[in-house]
Amino acid sequence: QVQLVESGGGLVQPGGSLRLSCAASGLDFSKNLMMGWFRQAPGKERAFVASVRWRTGTTDYADSVKGRFTVSRDVNKNTIYLQMNSLGSEDTAVYYCSSGFAGSYDYWGQGTRVTVSS
Repeated sequence: QVQLVESGGGLVQPGGSLRLSCAASGLDFSKNLMMGWFRQAPGKERAFVASVRWRTGTTDYADSVKGRFTVSRDVNKNTIYLQMNSLGSEDTAVYYCSSGFAGSYDYWGQGTRVTVSS
């Protein structure tokens, strides 16, 4: 079965950094796999953050995180990362890892909480 496990969340001060990880298993990595990060802040809808195409490494970012966040993949570990820099209170959310094959995200992790506060 497909399993996505996020880690790396926690409490960080404004201006600080965190790196999130998502370890994936049960996926066919030989296919045209898309993996991405989403987040859901309190009282808000779940929103796209960043994505990476497994085969090519091509990345996309939401405008709100461009220049601050970097998504990457480790093909040997079946893991994606989200390096988050210059964090602000607006980044406080539960961050979810997701994956899919046909232009939609079909699988989701349980989420990891990021709190930006002084």
